[in-house]
Order: sequence, then C-alpha cells, then structure tokens
Amino acid sequence: MYPAFIFCPRGSRSGITMVHHSGSIQSFKQQKGMHTSISEILKEKTLKSSRRSLPCLAQSQTHPENLNHFLSVPLSPEPKTYSHSVSASCTHILPPPTDTGQDVYMEEREAGGFAPKTDETHHVQQKPVSRGKLEARTESIQGNSLENPSGLMFRDGKKRIDYILVYKKSSLQVEKRCTFERNLRAEGLMLEKEPSLTNSDILFVKIHAPWDTLCKYAEQMNIRMPFRKKCYFTDWKKKTMGSQFQLRCRQLKSWLPRNPMKLDKEALPDLEETDCYTAPFSRARVHHFTINNRETFFSNSTRSRIVHHVLQRTKYEDAKSKMGINRLLGNSTYEAAFPPHEGSYKSRHPIKTHGAQNHRHLLYERWARWGIWYKYQPLDLIRRYFGEKIGLYFAWLGWYTGMLIPAALVGLFVFLYGLFTMDSSQVSKEICEANTTIMCPMCEGNCSSWTLSDSCVYAKVTHLFDNGGTVFFAIFMAIWATVFLEFWKRRRAELTYDWDLIDWEEEEEELRPQFEAKYSRKERVNPISGKPEPFQPFTDKFSRLMVSVSGIFFMISLVLTAVFAVVVFRLIAMEKFVSFQWEFVKKNWQFATSGTGVCINFMIIMSLNVVYEKVAYLLTNLEHPRTESEWENSFALKMFLFQFVNLNSSTFYIAFFLGRFAGRPGDYNKLFNRWRMEECHPSGCLIDLCLQMGVIMVLKQIWNNFMELGYPLLQNWWSRRKMKRAGEQINSKEGLPQWDRDWNLQPMNAHGLVDEYLEMVLQFGFTTIFVAAFPLAPLLALLNNIIEIRLDAYKFVTQWRRPMPARATDIGIWHGILEGIGVVAVITNAFVIAITSDYIPRFVYAFKYGPCVDKGYRHEKCLRGYLNNSLSFFDMGEFKNGSFQNQYCRYRDYRAPPWSPEPYDFTLQFWHVLAARLAFIIVFEHLVFGIKTFIAHMIPDMPKDLSDRMRREKYLMQEMVYEAELEHLQKERKKNGKRYHHEWP
Repeated sequence: MYPAFIFCPRGSRSGITMVHHSGSIQSFKQQKGMHTSISEILKEKTLKSSRRSLPCLAQSQTHPENLNHFLSVPLSPEPKTYSHSVSASCTHILPPPTDTGQDVYMEEREAGGFAPKTDETHHVQQKPVSRGKLEARTESIQGNSLENPSGLMFRDGKKRIDYILVYKKSSLQVEKRCTFERNLRAEGLMLEKEPSLTNSDILFVKIHAPWDTLCKYAEQMNIRMPFRKKCYFTDWKKKTMGSQFQLRCRQLKSWLPRNPMKLDKEALPDLEETDCYTAPFSRARVHHFTINNRETFFSNSTRSRIVHHVLQRTKYEDAKSKMGINRLLGNSTYEAAFPPHEGSYKSRHPIKTHGAQNHRHLLYERWARWGIWYKYQPLDLIRRYFGEKIGLYFAWLGWYTGMLIPAALVGLFVFLYGLFTMDSSQVSKEICEANTTIMCPMCEGNCSSWTLSDSCVYAKVTHLFDNGGTVFFAIFMAIWATVFLEFWKRRRAELTYDWDLIDWEEEEEELRPQFEAKYSRKERVNPISGKPEPFQPFTDKFSRLMVSVSGIFFMISLVLTAVFAVVVFRLIAMEKFVSFQWEFVKKNWQFATSGTGVCINFMIIMSLNVVYEKVAYLLTNLEHPRTESEWENSFALKMFLFQFVNLNSSTFYIAFFLGRFAGRPGDYNKLFNRWRMEECHPSGCLIDLCLQMGVIMVLKQIWNNFMELGYPLLQNWWSRRKMKRAGEQINSKEGLPQWDRDWNLQPMNAHGLVDEYLEMVLQFGFTTIFVAAFPLAPLLALLNNIIEIRLDAYKFVTQWRRPMPARATDIGIWHGILEGIGVVAVITNAFVIAITSDYIPRFVYAFKYGPCVDKGYRHEKCLRGYLNNSLSFFDMGEFKNGSFQNQYCRYRDYRAPPWSPEPYDFTLQFWHVLAARLAFIIVFEHLVFGIKTFIAHMIPDMPKDLSDRMRREKYLMQEMVYEAELEHLQKERKKNGKRYHHEWP
C-alpha cells in the first residue's frame, strides 16, 4: 500500500481531487533500462502493466506502434564537413541582370541532409482539451513568423534564423572569418549571407540550426525538455475534506471582485502552467519526449542558446586557444553577434481581436506598455524570450518592488503622525513661542544675535521626521530587510523549480582571451576538465590584487576630498546667508545652506561616477580575471564600493559629524583658523540629514531614468535618421528585414546587468541605511521602481538588440552585498537615533529632569521646559544703558553657566545623555540582530510544499525507472522463450 494514489486526467469528471504540479524532475540519466536502439523500439509490443506500474504510463505521449514514421528519419547523422566550401562561402558572386544592382553575397547550397523534415503527425497525443487549446495558441504565435518570412527565415522561407553575425566587407580578417564559417558548417549549422539595405559595407550572416544539430547539442548541454504527462496524486483521507474545502473556496472566490493586477491568461496563453515533466534531452530516448512539432519543440531562446554554444567553441585558427565568437568580436572580424528579435513589437491590429503576432509583440502589449504599470509581470514569458538570467533580474526587481509596499505604508504613516502632531509638539511650541530667547551669533564680524522664534518653521519640519515613531520605524525596516531577503530565497527556489534549474550546473566557462594571451606560456591541468590551460601564478595575482586595492583606496580618498570640499563650501555659504541682505534668505539660512550644499554635492557625485566607472574598468582588466563571470563579479564589487562611498560619504558626515566639533561661544573650533565649524539647530541635526537624503534620492532617480530611456531613444533616432539618408529606396522601417532593424538598435550594456542591479542595490542602501532620518524613502523607492520596471521592459523590448538568453540560478554577488547592507543598516540606524536625533536627550529629560519624574509616566507634557534645559548660557559682556539687560545669549549644549564655580564645563546631564546614547546603541543592535537571526532561522529557504513536491517527483521518477527496467526484462525473457510474470523477476 502506498500513502498516495496516482491518477492521470482522462478527460472524464470524477470526484478525485487533482493536485497540480509544475517544475522539473530528477535527472533522466538514471534510466539505464530504457531502450538504446531503434530496432528494439520497433520490435516492442505493448506489455501489460504490473501491479507496481503507474497508471500514467498507459497515457504516455507516444506509443510504439506510432513511432514508425517518426523513427524513419535518422536521429543523429554525423555532420558533414565542407572543407571545399571555403572559397565558395567567401567569393563575391555578381548579381544577375534582373537584380537591383546591389552586391549580393551568396552561400553555396547546403546539403539536403541538413534540411529539417517537418512532420506534425508523427505522434499521437492524448491530453485534456485545455492543453490542446494552449498548444494551438502557442504554435500559432510561434508560427506567425513562418507566415511572415521577412527577416526571420532563409530565402527558401522554411529555415528559421537562429542567430545573426555582422561583419564589414572592408574588414581585413577574411581568412579567420572563412575558416570560422567553414567550421560552423562542419558542426552542422547552415549559413546564408545577405547585404545590408542601409549600409553597403555591412554583410549579415544568417545562421540556422537544423533538427539533428539541435538534438545533438541539446543532449550535450543537458537541456531539459518535456517528456511525459504529469501525474496527479491525492491522499484518500483528505479527498473528501479537500474537495469540500476547495469547493467552498471557489464559491467564495467567485463572489469576490477579480484582482485587477493579474494578467489575463486568455491573452497570454504561454503563461498557462505546463503539465509535463521534463528531463535532460536524449536522442536515444527521443520517443519519450512530447514532440508535437519539430519547429516549436525547441523554443527560440533555446535554439539561440544552442547556436551561441557552438559559436563559442568553434575554432578560427589551428591553435587550440583560437576559438570562440568573443575573440572574433574583439579583433573586429565580426562587428556584432546577436539572436534576432521575433519580428516587430507593434501591429496594425489590436491584440484583443487578432492576437499577438509574436512573443515580442506579446511582451510589448502585456509588459512594456505604460498603460499596464499596475499589472504583474509575465515572468514565464520574459524567461522564455530573454532567458533565465534576465528573467531572474525582473523577478527580483518585481519582488523588491512588492515588498516595498508595506515599508512605504509604514513610513507614510510615521510621516503623517509627525504631520498631525506637529502643532501639538511641546518642543516646537516652545521654539515658536521663544520670542525673548536670544541666540548667540552664527558667525563673527557683521553677524548679530537672533531670536529662537525665527526658526519656528525649521523646528516644525524637523518634527515631521524626528518624532516618537522614528525608533519604531528603524526597527521595522531592519526586520523588513531580513524578511525581504529570506522570502526572496523562497521565491528564488520556486522560480528555479518552475524553470527547471534545480539540477542545472553552470558549464565550465571558457577563459577570457586577455587571460589566455597574457599567460599562454604557463599552463597547468584544469582539475575539472583535465585539460591543460593557461595559469596565473600566485605572486603575479597577489601583486595585481594589491595594485587594484591601492587604486580602490586612492579613489575612496578622492571621495573624501570631495566631501571635505563640500564641507568648506557649507561653512562659507553659512556665513554669507546669515549676513545676507535679503531678509527671507537671512531668516531661513539653515535651509539655504543645506539646500545649496546638497545640490553642489549631487553634481560632484554624478561627475565622479563617470570617473569611477572608467577606473573600475581599468583596475578589473589589470587583475586579469580568468573567466567572464569572475570579471563581472570583480567589476560589480568595485563599482558598488566606489558609488556607495561616493553616494553616502556626505550623508555620513551630516549624520555623525555635523555639529559635533563646533566648540562653544568664545572658544569655537575653526577650519584653517578662518571658518567656524557648522552647528546644529536647537531642534536637532536630523532635518539636515533628511534634506540631504531627499534631494539626492529624488534627483538621482530622475537622472537615472532619463539616461536609461532618453539616451537609447536619442541613439536609435540618430540611427533611423542615417538609415533614411542611406536607404532612400526603402519607404518605411517596416520594409527592412528583421536583421537590418536589429542591427540599427543599440546593443545591450557591455557590462550586462551590472548597471541595472547596481542602481537598485544603491537604492536599497538608501532605503534602509538612513531610513530613520527619512521615512519617506521607501515610498519614493516604490514610485521609482514602478516606473523602473516599465522603463527596463520598454528598453529591452524596443530599444535594445535581443540579448543572448543566458541561464542563472540566482542574482550572483548582489545577494551577498544586500545582506551586508542589511547589517550596516542596523548599525547606522542605531547611531542615527542615538546621536543624530534628539530622541535620547528628550528621553533622559522626561524620565530624569522633567516635570513627570515623580509621576512614573510619560507624555508630551513631560517635555515641558525641555528647550530651556537643553540650551546653555554665554556671557556676551555687553552693557546697555548701564544695566545687565540682554547680557546673556543661548547656545545648544549641556554646559555650566558663566556664574557657576566651573563655568562652561560639561554638566552631569551631558554625561547622563552620553551614557544613555551608548546604552541605546548596544541594546538596539543586540535586539535587532537577535530578531533578524531568529527570523532568518524560522523562515526556511525552500517552502515545505515545494520540498514535498520535489521528493514526490523523485519517487515518481524511481517508479518510472522501475517500469522501464521491468518492461525491458520482460521483453528479453519473451524473446528467449521463457515464461515471465508481472512481478520483479
């Protein structure tokens, strides 16, 4: 007896609960008992299932009696080597007299053995109606390109273009190119050349991968493909309860309004969940895979990935290291290499009535348009078109944006709490009513005393961000960062399961050409491949790393120098604004000083970012990383360090150093014995930090969004203008073939997704590190990300060439950086609350020195007299009319008055406040880190139902292996004339 029974859908209705599963199974290579020859499959007859056989084996997608026609086609013929075709493929053939006069570069005819024989009737499929409709719609979308061959097919209108190579006629690398193309044909690829219609010097090489070549490399690359109908199981004990419960849930759900954020699956047929298991493709067991149509069995992204795999491993010279399209792009043999887009992203007809022309059109209508900004992203469709690596980026970006919603709501609530209590704040009231409180001059010379009530507006604005909810929000955001990362791990696990990445292992990367050229004389055996390869000695690697680290520290010191320059500017601006003739500026000199300082700082930040990118690129190349992934990780880490320090150094100064070294009246600390150090307002320094964060965050997001969309738009507009000038015979862009249109688009960023991740990670740091000073940061980040998702989608679909669909299982080095930012955020928020804000001084006053000391409770009235208690006296030594009237001015500090035995010494309250600040930092950090650790431990990285589903599928796979082995042994016994039973022999 088994704890669960397996049922396959047969199209009839029954009372058994169907539990749907999606994802992958364990490696199909374990099926050692499966048939390995075609003759055995043809001779096999249908066997009766044993008592352990699975019911779904009777519902296999293929049957032996239906394989005759399918197996009549050779599965894996050896590719033919066209050594004699070098001259033909690189020979200029004059056009016929009927031609338009343009140069045409013709390829020799490929052998007929490579022509794919499409037959859609070689399989008998038994499936539910819904899946039939799904596949019909999917094939219609993928097949629309067959009906419109412009730019998507070879000249015969049958062979699909899987990849495009671009080179110039004037290029001198003819021999390398001819050798490379000859070897590509030897690998089984088909090539065809076309001249550009907009540039007479450009030639396109169209590449098509036939069916046999796709099968060969799909098996080598262990690409997982659908091979068997999924089976459904349920527990008899939960069958009745589950059915009733699900029925009630469906009834309740039908009464609720439809979620407007969900995508319409009728318009997105490719988002329907598949109901087939997948396994690594095998030519020997091809009859087990669900092949309804050879043209659509391998998706366009899979075909492009296979061709890219061949391009990377094809030689262009006899030397062992002279291979790969990347080296040919580096030495200008080819100008570009990219998979083609699947046609235009726009259509004359609405998608609701005529459907999508292709996947690119579908992505534009259901993802990249601004009108659907509130909809969920079609991640499965993004992954199918752009690959798993880009799909994971948009999945992470969408998850991050969704998690910002609760943070933005809590931050908005804290801000509104400060807004509603602004007029009732005791500290703000006392500042606004302090008409007789004379403050010491802010500068020496022409500056005069000023009344505290002049800064009433400044005090009220400070209360918006420095109120009772600040501590709560800081703790909340520290916990939020942990929850975000932990639940992202679970989300990533679900995506890797759904996208068949559980058992995927990254291939051994090829070495970078620069690494091979530098260390070609020193070799060692690769421990993984067992082949000799260039080797970088430890001494050389260490010395280069030290030079790179020195360069990093030098650039960081340059950042600190820029911050020091901004500090000097603020000191000069403070003196000018305090003594300004315009009364409005003179009255609001704090805002004027902070605002101008922030704007100057922002311009310096954006200017240095350009320098940092070039320096990071130079230092990374100096290290000579071994592979492209190592280069990308090293470059990403340097860019993050540079821009993080550049973006946050001035913020750290305002948070922890502003007003800490100002001194006191009569004994001020001066910079270069000229400018007095800047002081904080009597209501605190938090408003300066808030203004710094708000201005930089808003301006940087606006600038980044403009550069992300505006720059590609301008470049593509200029390209279209040149196309119109060069190709006047073409009436419109629609008349151009797809390869010409893609060539005139912008290539994807040379750094891949580094810039995209870097922008969001820096924003994550701004949202969490100083969030106690600016609770609106999550809201601004949320609004920006809603725009960012559609900007990136529009850019990928319409403005960039189609990138090579790459695979990945996670977001790489960025996850570790995010975890590091989460740790730094806890520490910085503890210091911001304890040192920058006035939370601790008010707390100490309320419980130790205020009017409520003996009452044992605290409310706003307990802060009565706090302002007078926090200001010290200074004797100005001025006489007016022979009296001591207005002799003293006030300043912000805890010092003894001039009439005390020890004038201007720190009071006991100063040490109480200092001790309370240090105690708060220790308690806050330990408490929050404890909560973060507990939450990280309580939230597993993989959901339990997903883990159970994977274990269940592993069990089902073992049963399938058992059945295959049993059938094989039964067939052998029958052939030998021995009796056999349905049990294990």
